[in-house]
Amino acid sequence: MSAATQRLIQAAIDASKSAYAPYSNFHVGAALLLDNGQIVTGSNLENASYGMTLCAETVAIAKANSDGQLRAIREIAVAGGLAGHVGAAAEPITPCGRCRQIIKEVADLTDTDIPVHCAHAGGYETFTLSELLPHGFGPANLK
Repeated sequence: MSAATQRLIQAAIDASKSAYAPYSNFHVGAALLLDNGQIVTGSNLENASYGMTLCAETVAIAKANSDGQLRAIREIAVAGGLAGHVGAAAEPITPCGRCRQIIKEVADLTDTDIPVHCAHAGGYETFTLSELLPHGFGPANLK
């Protein structure tokens, strides 16, 4: 594992500690690597009205956007699991469908097939967005 990827995954694990997940107890952290080397993080935010819940990836991307850094996103790391066990799952924790669609918007803006590093007990697996969301719907579909 490269030092940069390890740092990004650790940032996602650390971000999961800030998750607000009283209903599922499933904490997720996301970390975005920007083109200047900066890391932006987010954690999931659950709501009693489940449809209002915000995923960690969406929080991190919205945070980057509010800082004027949406087009600077180059890589993403995701780590999740029950509180106290984030990153300990046997299989990689991947972004949900909604998050994949949000990431697709960034990928299209940056013309990058964004790598998504997904943590698990043995380390991580890296998927490109096109692997996670084949035939995704994006701005080109609106023309």
